Amino acid sequence: MDASRSDVLILGGGVIGLSCALYLLKGGASVRVLEQGTPGCGSSHGNCGTITPSHAAPLAMPGMLGVALRSMLRSDAPLYLNPRLDGPRLRWLLGFARHCNWRDFQHAAQARSAILQRSRRLLDELVREEKLDCEFVESGGLYVYRSAAKLAADERHHASLLDRLGIPVQRLRGEDVEAMEPVLKPGVRGGLFHPEDARLRPDRYVAELARLVRERGGVIETGARIDRFETDGQRITRVGTTHGDFAGDRVLLALGAWSPLLGRRLGLRLPMQPGKGYSLTYSRPTRVPRYPLVLREAAVCITTWDSGFRLGSTMEFSGYAEGLNRTRIDALRRGAAANLHEPEGPELQEEWWGWRPMSVDEVPIIGPSTRWSNLHLATAHGMLGVSMSAATGELVAAQFGGKQPTFDPTPYSPARFGL
Repeated sequence: MDASRSDVLILGGGVIGLSCALYLLKGGASVRVLEQGTPGCGSSHGNCGTITPSHAAPLAMPGMLGVALRSMLRSDAPLYLNPRLDGPRLRWLLGFARHCNWRDFQHAAQARSAILQRSRRLLDELVREEKLDCEFVESGGLYVYRSAAKLAADERHHASLLDRLGIPVQRLRGEDVEAMEPVLKPGVRGGLFHPEDARLRPDRYVAELARLVRERGGVIETGARIDRFETDGQRITRVGTTHGDFAGDRVLLALGAWSPLLGRRLGLRLPMQPGKGYSLTYSRPTRVPRYPLVLREAAVCITTWDSGFRLGSTMEFSGYAEGLNRTRIDALRRGAAANLHEPEGPELQEEWWGWRPMSVDEVPIIGPSTRWSNLHLATAHGMLGVSMSAATGELVAAQFGGKQPTFDPTPYSPARFGL
């Protein structure tokens, strides 16, 4: 028996790759995960850990291209497009612009909603049944507004969309929001409360997924950077890494923001760009929010756990430029300080940045490749990888096992991009 071969070879050990590994193992497949770092070391690590059926709406909507272009003049803008000339980024931006219409907006929202709502239910089951130690709390989530105009715009587009999708949303007056959250400074004009949202500590969630994968016989190769593919006709026969060569009857590409870079070696042009996010993690302040907060004008997300307190968000399109952008870290601090009585904890534990895998239509790419007969893709989850992780794993396992998925897989198919 070839010890380097498995039924499924998964490229990528983030939250999506590990979720797929777990559900495939539950279905009886043997699984090996190739991870260039450690499990969850990418965008799975430092995000805000919110589970958000409420985030069904994509960024792409009429007027958003203008917002993105104007952001080039403000390096601290919540949505920032770096003006540096970059051919792949320009092609992605042109594709994104084509999706900034109400028809594509509605199509993307419906596709995102289906996988978000299914994943929310599965995640609750997974945490309870497997007793995951990841600080999961079914708290709901609260959008906070200090601008009447911003509130009215979100009620018109965001809240009305959730109504159509059957996702609960409660419209609140400013005094109601301040009563719910005494940590907020005065001057709140209103809020939107999403009762089905939840929160968890993402690094602990990923660590628990890795534990379950190993306990069920899955193998996780850490520090295994992929450097080549061997192919035969329409099949991928071996994957070469810094830890040796591996093979799988099926290969699953779940590399997040790195997917386009590795995809090129297989002749695939994935219409994706890395959307850079930032976060600051502190020890808990004395006064902390009861709910995960989104401060809408500042575009800052705030999450509290028993073990800490995190400020995060922002979206920066700077290609694959690495490192912290101090201007954007400082913008997170200013946004929190403008809204909270106690915006930071006593000890700063981590300043973090990571790349989110953003598809041009903001719908994940999940399904079989049209180019390679034994390749499957599970990538491009944008800012919602944790929120969509469980349903992605379930869907991939159903597709591999020839079973009927619980929701329509068509909107996520790689075939829509000729992949």
